[in-house]
Amino acid sequence: PGPLVEAGQLTEPAEEVKGRAGGVYTWQEVQSHCSRSDQWLVIDRKVYNITQWAKRHPGGIRVISHYAGEDATEAFTAFHPDLKWVQKFLKPLLIGELAATEPSQDRNKSATIIQDFHTLRAKVESEGLFRARPSFFCFHLGHILLLEALAWLIIWVWGTSWTLTLLSAFLLATSQLQAGWLQHDFGHLSVFKKSSWNHVLHKFTIGHLKGASANWWNHRHYQHHAKPNVFSKDPDVNMLHLFVIGKTQPVEYGIKKIKYMPYHHQHQYFFLVGPPLLIPIYFHIQIMRSMISRHDWVDLACSLSHYLRYLCCSVPLYGLLGSMLLISFVRILESHCFVWVTQMNHLPMNIDHEKHQDWLSMQLHATCNVKQSPFNDWFSGHLNFQIEHHLFPTMPRHNYHLVAPQVRALCDKHGIPYQVKTMWQGFADVFRSLKNSGDLWLDAYLHK
Repeated sequence: PGPLVEAGQLTEPAEEVKGRAGGVYTWQEVQSHCSRSDQWLVIDRKVYNITQWAKRHPGGIRVISHYAGEDATEAFTAFHPDLKWVQKFLKPLLIGELAATEPSQDRNKSATIIQDFHTLRAKVESEGLFRARPSFFCFHLGHILLLEALAWLIIWVWGTSWTLTLLSAFLLATSQLQAGWLQHDFGHLSVFKKSSWNHVLHKFTIGHLKGASANWWNHRHYQHHAKPNVFSKDPDVNMLHLFVIGKTQPVEYGIKKIKYMPYHHQHQYFFLVGPPLLIPIYFHIQIMRSMISRHDWVDLACSLSHYLRYLCCSVPLYGLLGSMLLISFVRILESHCFVWVTQMNHLPMNIDHEKHQDWLSMQLHATCNVKQSPFNDWFSGHLNFQIEHHLFPTMPRHNYHLVAPQVRALCDKHGIPYQVKTMWQGFADVFRSLKNSGDLWLDAYLHK
């Protein structure tokens, strides 16, 4: 779902909104309401009290709370395909508006950048770049199902030799990786006009095809989009003390003499604990805990249906133990590809504490692109256009390459770096950034 509201799952707030109805506020007043128990935000100069609503927010309490005390206009616009429909759910939360003397943007954000990006968004909407081609996604789903069917057919017909088992495992891992990109499309509401259809297909794709949870993904991934590479707000940069990343965190850890791991060797042990273990261990534990703790029985049923289907196909061939080993190997293969593809766009970029930047600047400082090619587009699920995806998360991915030149021109106009790398450069930069951060930690640990 979108992080502020979710189509088909909303109930209008029942509580009386605290505040002066029709009040006039300054940015200083708005910014003072940013605690866990008192949260205001601004959308199109209107001030809303979201304190009670945040607890029932379908996208999770965290993602909407990340904008407490701030202007959320750009995030609200980016995440919701049907703005007119969701506006009615904001009305009961409305407490007033900004004073006429107050600027439309908060803090030191550039009004020119915000206006130019707004103009660009209106232009690409008028060009129809937010309209999906159903045939593209039907073909994508078809090739995922074909890869999985071919993987099972090979071993059912020709046997379970080591060679055929490895081939089948690679086909299954490829199918799982591609299903991950497809569920990502549905999760961002970028396929169907009606959000409800996106939600249904999202649960099917991530649940039945992959064995994961739609709600877990939504609550986690939208935080990443709302505040990419921002500590304490983007869960993707929560490294559980296994790694120090960016330029700020390593120095902070070093000065405080924090040494949970030998961070100056993190670029080496990353290969042992990062790519192979993220999906089969960390994500798997998180997903199961999330579904059970939230009593999310629909997602749990979808997830279990995936594993039941897998066991029905594999147990007659490999037995229960062999089936468990096979799926673990498939998950490890998938995890390697997933980690490298997702981290090459983010880990080498700026990672820091909240800086309250405008949408364009924040996303460009946290993302980079990888050069376009038929293989790169397919292998990465078009996330080689990470910049365009972060700026326009509801845009169908087959249109990223059409908007990219316009985004680049806007960045050039405002002097914002627009980075494009080869895929191998992207992979190498993951390694290089981990080494640089480890060196910063060691220097601070020993000398500061």
